[in-house]
Amino acid sequence: MGLEEIIPSVALILVLILILPGFINSNLKRKVFFKNLSIWGIIVLLLMILLYFIY
Repeated sequence: MGLEEIIPSVALILVLILILPGFINSNLKRKVFFKNLSIWGIIVLLLMILLYFIY
């Protein structure tokens, strides 16, 4: 793994650490939490597929 793969990975992990507590705090009900988590999962999956075909 080169530096061009490590730096973005670390940046994404740090952003996740910053956002995750607020996300969990605003989604205390289990049904709302899983609904929002599935929406974000679909968004991330679509972005990954799109970026795979672009690059």
